[in-house]
Amino acid sequence: MKDQEAVQTYRTQLPQMPGNIVSTMGGIQMIKGTPPDKLHNPLPLSQELLDRGKGGYGNYCIMCHGSKFDGNGTVGQSFYPLPTDLRSAYIQNQTDGRLFYTITFGRNRQPALGFLVSETDRWAIVHYLRSLP
Repeated sequence: MKDQEAVQTYRTQLPQMPGNIVSTMGGIQMIKGTPPDKLHNPLPLSQELLDRGKGGYGNYCIMCHGSKFDGNGTVGQSFYPLPTDLRSAYIQNQTDGRLFYTITFGRNRQPALGFLVSETDRWAIVHYLRSLP
């Protein structure tokens, strides 16, 4: 075939990418490689953070775990067994890291929220779960 005057992008020389643009440290893979009980909540408890956690719970958790945190939300009612009661000793005796890990990567029917909810909001939800009656 004869060469044409069209732009041939495959022959374009790309500029060198500057260093330190893409982080190679941290992120979700670092969390996945850490044992859940070794994760510690880096956020200090405050009313603002509890409010943020309450908002996150309302956006991502309430439909399954319900407004009373008992696993009897509108979507959760269709599951057998029901989603976990978040006030139960089983949940409240878990470390913050384990709760964060479960929110991040999911468990059984619990969806993984690690790519949907920011890390700060996931830790805020953990603080909020700790404040349940």
